[in-house]
Amino acid sequence: MPASVVASVVFLRIQDFARRPASEQTRLRAQLEAVIAVTAAEIDPARRIVLEASDGAALVILGHPFAALRLAKRSLGAGAAGLPLSAGLNHGALQLAGRKGAEAMTGDGIAVAAAVAEFAGPGRLFASRSFREALAEAQPGREVTLVPAGSFKDAGLRTHDVFTANEAAPARRRRRYAAASALLAAALLAGGVATRISHEGNKVFVKAFADKVQYMRTLVRHARY
Repeated sequence: MPASVVASVVFLRIQDFARRPASEQTRLRAQLEAVIAVTAAEIDPARRIVLEASDGAALVILGHPFAALRLAKRSLGAGAAGLPLSAGLNHGALQLAGRKGAEAMTGDGIAVAAAVAEFAGPGRLFASRSFREALAEAQPGREVTLVPAGSFKDAGLRTHDVFTANEAAPARRRRRYAAASALLAAALLAGGVATRISHEGNKVFVKAFADKVQYMRTLVRHARY
């Protein structure tokens, strides 16, 4: 992995980790390691690095941001097994720290992902604006599943606009486009009607329109709709 990269980061945070007894912390960490092993298996090991954090883990994903989004969603499914996770996604700059092979990285990319994960509640996924923009650039249209979830300030008083996953968003957008298209068609039709009436006269136009309606009814009847 290069000394400096721009990559996606998935920060998986165990809720209220510091307040839990040591025995429970050990159990939760073991569960988190198992979750990461399963969810990250589909990503080429050369394209990912797992970093341990004080209250969870950070996964650096090189390549398509959608792989990071998919990993985060799958990881949150572990909540059903008693692992209280929240996920934060970010896309930003990272630097390799320490000796070669030590698998240590630093940078604002991780810091922002950690802050975003802290804003999210149990079982929730929050993504930064930079992650959403990276997703839109890599695969236009995918970003519509990430909808605004508000603005938050981190411990350093930086404000972050965050987005959360909503799979129903594309369907809503299609409905809006369909409604807009229908309105546009109606406006064009109205303009055409007005023009034809002005040229043909009201009675001639009404008769022609009625003939067309009757013709369509006949077609429908013959097709047995």
